[in-house]
Amino acid sequence: MENEIINKVANSGLITIDLETYYPKGNRVLFDIKPLLFQEFVLKEKDFREFIKSNDWSPYKDAYVALTCSNEAIVPTWAYMLITIALQGVAKKVVFGNLETLEAILFDEVITHINAEDFTNQRLVIKGCGNLPIPKHAYVILTSLLKPYAKSIMFGEPCSTVPLYKAPKI
Repeated sequence: MENEIINKVANSGLITIDLETYYPKGNRVLFDIKPLLFQEFVLKEKDFREFIKSNDWSPYKDAYVALTCSNEAIVPTWAYMLITIALQGVAKKVVFGNLETLEAILFDEVITHINAEDFTNQRLVIKGCGNLPIPKHAYVILTSLLKPYAKSIMFGEPCSTVPLYKAPKI
């Protein structure tokens, strides 16, 4: 058949890695300590401890929580530790930082469980477009993980990629 359409992408041997498939499912919540501070500036230990004891933590059930203070107040480290203890067994994970930091930490954990040896001498495409907010940090650590094993690494879609790395011929 002369007019047969051949899908060269499907026959190319490229392996597509889609970070969306590794996206940890769950609600992301930013817990800002600022409203708990006296005049949004000073932490009063007695009032803070009372809040920790009396607060309903159930809205954080199975959520990923980032603890922060959105103003320039000096918050003692133990305050974040007390919130972490209160959220233990409620939230899936608690980190210090903003939501971007949270996503980076979540992807660090997920990507470290990828067996890079499974991609030895493979031609890889790291998918770049999607519907979920994949942090740039995830692409960086995935690339670092895969480079020692991959034959080549590209970014984008199999039909339109940006070459990033090609292993030297030995």
